[in-house]
Amino acid sequence: MQTNEQLKSIVKEKYGDIAKQSSRGCGCSCDCSDDYTYFNEDYAKQKGYYPEADLGLGCGIPTQHAQIKEGDTVLDLGSGAGNDVFVARSLVGDSGKVIGVDMTEEMIAKARQNQAKLGYKNVEFRFGDIEDMPVADNEIDVIVSNCVLNLVPDKAKSFKEMYRVLKPGGHFCVSDIVLNGELPAKLKSVAEMYAGCISGAIQKDEYLCLLQAEGFVEVSVKEDRHILLSNELLAKYLSDEEIDVYRNAGSSISSITVYGKKYS
Repeated sequence: MQTNEQLKSIVKEKYGDIAKQSSRGCGCSCDCSDDYTYFNEDYAKQKGYYPEADLGLGCGIPTQHAQIKEGDTVLDLGSGAGNDVFVARSLVGDSGKVIGVDMTEEMIAKARQNQAKLGYKNVEFRFGDIEDMPVADNEIDVIVSNCVLNLVPDKAKSFKEMYRVLKPGGHFCVSDIVLNGELPAKLKSVAEMYAGCISGAIQKDEYLCLLQAEGFVEVSVKEDRHILLSNELLAKYLSDEEIDVYRNAGSSISSITVYGKKYS
């Protein structure tokens, strides 16, 4: 059983490698990151989209449901190379601000390089842990996050931090991977699959209950997309017999986009 710190170390190493590979010209369709781009959605038509910031690591487009307004201060948790930050920046305009937080130094460096190319002055990338955010109390109007919170070992602690940094009446909209039913034990025990967003996921009902337990209100699922894992992917970790058992178990994996509000 991996400890929380070991899991964080795995995630930092894997995503640090992806950031370095992308800097060498390895795009989101390359073999080096296929397991981590499995759930990705197409951002190409989003206002503010900057291709160099899109490493294909998301599982939704949370900004579509985030109700971001001009002048808002937006926080992106697990901001990576800046993909959702730059989309959010197009919505807040020059009068708003977007902060990205990531615990991977290579991703922060990549994001700041992209920011420098774009010349945005109201965008900031901070190195830090989602379980202990480098953000002041009541600083944020809107939180977004894309396929990151499932990587956090202590999700309740990260949700508590989200509540702390939001202004009264502020809200979040996050895309994440959740489970309906149990994964095969072997998949849950493979550390690489934790970094690939699968074995780090929890039950959908538990995820929503944890958010409500931290005080969020009006919690609702805006999108719920069933994810079918290919036999090719499963074969990296399971035998043919184990794949058949999984297919017949009735469990499933979903990408959900969830909205919730801090009580005002």
